[in-house]
Amino acid sequence: MCLIALDHRPGSTFPLRLVANRDEFHARPTAPLAAWDEAPAIVGGRDMLAGGSWLAVHRRGRFAAVTNVRDPRLQVGAEAPSRGALVRDALEADALPAWLDRLAAGGALRYAGFNLLVGDGKRLWHLHRGWEGVSLQALAPGLHGLSNAGLDTPWPKLIAARQGLAASVAHQRWPQAALEAMRDSRPTADHQLPDTGIELELERRLSAAFIVGEDYGTRATTWLEWRADGCITIGERRFGPEGVMLGEDEMRVEVGA
Repeated sequence: MCLIALDHRPGSTFPLRLVANRDEFHARPTAPLAAWDEAPAIVGGRDMLAGGSWLAVHRRGRFAAVTNVRDPRLQVGAEAPSRGALVRDALEADALPAWLDRLAAGGALRYAGFNLLVGDGKRLWHLHRGWEGVSLQALAPGLHGLSNAGLDTPWPKLIAARQGLAASVAHQRWPQAALEAMRDSRPTADHQLPDTGIELELERRLSAAFIVGEDYGTRATTWLEWRADGCITIGERRFGPEGVMLGEDEMRVEVGA
């Protein structure tokens, strides 16, 4: 996952609404949104190479999503575990706060850079593993965004995605307006580009909310709505090379059912 916008409103009718894009090589084997065969309580897309996920929910009432952190100063060995495994581990952990505390105390350093979002319908946590170390925080209510840096880092595509989500909710155009914002393939103007240590042409290409390419690009847009009555709706649009749409699915998950 490379771009997430979310509206966190604990105690409201909709404690969580979220929209996210996953950018990846098109050749990487991937399973679409579904209940997992060997773990049917988990619902989400799946990376079939390493076995993890970028975003998924659990019928016990839990959500998790991960983004990579792009920073050339962050170097880990080839034996580092897949960051997608963090999503499943978060969903299945018996004592979630204790599991997060162990990662924050040093367990996260085994992984390449990442942002992990985990929620239980009432609380939402953000765990960041960057070059400067590891940090864990409970998210304050409101609108937030994540890309390949820290929480709410003001990259233009993150700001636009967050604004699209806000408009979608405010004008009762959920999830249509949010999905439209996530489909924006326009690159950021050079003077607004972030500097993440990569060459300029690649920085331009990755600056779009929706990345179009033959080999690499946005492969999925996922939206999620968690209602206070315990119903989670999760949807996914899938894309192939050059941004061609391949399919769309939506599922309802009844928490505790």
